[in-house]
Amino acid sequence: MSEVFTVTGMTCGHCEAAVTRAIRRLDAQARISIDRGRNRVEVVQSSQPRETLARAIRDEGYDVGE
Repeated sequence: MSEVFTVTGMTCGHCEAAVTRAIRRLDAQARISIDRGRNRVEVVQSSQPRETLARAIRDEGYDVGE
C-alpha cells in the first residue's frame, strides 16, 4: 500500500531527515520517497494508518495536505 502526502515547509536535507525519522519511528520497514521540489512524501508498504503517518509528520512541524 502506498500513501502520498503533500508536505509543505521542507526546505533542506535536514527537513527531509526529520520527516524520514518521524515515519521510521512508527514503521522501520516502510519505504520513504521525498521530493522536496514538489512538496511530496510517499510512504510505501507501511503498516501504519494514513492519519498516524500524517500526525507524525505534523508533530515535526510540517504542514500535511491531502
